[in-house]
Amino acid sequence: MESKTSKVSIVGAGAVGATLAYAGLMRGFARTVALYDINKAKVEAEALDLAQGIQFMPEATVLGSDDVDVVSGSDVVVITAGAKQQPGQSRMDLAGATISLMDKVLPPLLKVAPDAIYILVTNPVDVVTYAAIKKSGMDPAQMFGSGTALDTSRLRHQIAATCDVAVGNVHAYIAGEHGDSEVALWSSATIGGQLLSEWRDREGNVVMTPEKREQIHHDVMRSAYTIIEGKGATNYAVGAAGARIVEAVLGDQRRIMPVSTLIDYPGVGEVCMSLPAVVGRHGIEHHATVPMDEAETAALLASAQSIKDVANRFGVA
Repeated sequence: MESKTSKVSIVGAGAVGATLAYAGLMRGFARTVALYDINKAKVEAEALDLAQGIQFMPEATVLGSDDVDVVSGSDVVVITAGAKQQPGQSRMDLAGATISLMDKVLPPLLKVAPDAIYILVTNPVDVVTYAAIKKSGMDPAQMFGSGTALDTSRLRHQIAATCDVAVGNVHAYIAGEHGDSEVALWSSATIGGQLLSEWRDREGNVVMTPEKREQIHHDVMRSAYTIIEGKGATNYAVGAAGARIVEAVLGDQRRIMPVSTLIDYPGVGEVCMSLPAVVGRHGIEHHATVPMDEAETAALLASAQSIKDVANRFGVA
């Protein structure tokens, strides 16, 4: 990683933006981290709080301002600003307000940081990413959404806990919408190279029964609602996921991650949705082909169509 020259700017100093900055600083993902928010007092306070902990983190400079020029020279710009999801709201309910916000936020950002990789971490991420790409004219490889990276983390956590193994040994993906139509790709899921469907416990019993898979998928899909009902917002896991995506870009890691990218989906047309993609220094390098069974293929088509329908409703398709 070229940490001596790398700069990451985070747009939005709310719970997600500040947590993403903290997670990234703890991992040492950039030499300079800038926070940009229209709330001057808030953004300066967050930057000061972060900067005063640098003694206990990898060395970095932390900036905070309500002036967009603070973003200048960024290698990566992460947009977390958006309408806040309230208890009972779906992510898609936020579409209109967040798309309108992108109309105001993107032009000045692109003016001061035209060569950056842009990562959107704001809901509904798929529709907002599509609107941002179309309105900005950006290369789709250089502008993408965090997508189902967080959902995939939630899925792997649940599988690991159920199967009593380390989460690092679980390989499974959530694809499609970051939302209610997301699809768990069970047929390709593995633990230590063994198909998940064949994984057995100490007594020789198959662990991941159809009923258990259905329950886990339901819990993963409802996780955000549960957290929002309990504490008002999700921030830790999504902040860590966002920081990990940035790290994959700056480190040119070619890491396979399910992020929301612009694709021409058969039978649907252009849409932003999550499929496993190789993420590196130039953004999206290419997509990985993950085998799916008929049920997963049908569910993914329905998910793509659901995203497309919302985009059409807001005039961005």
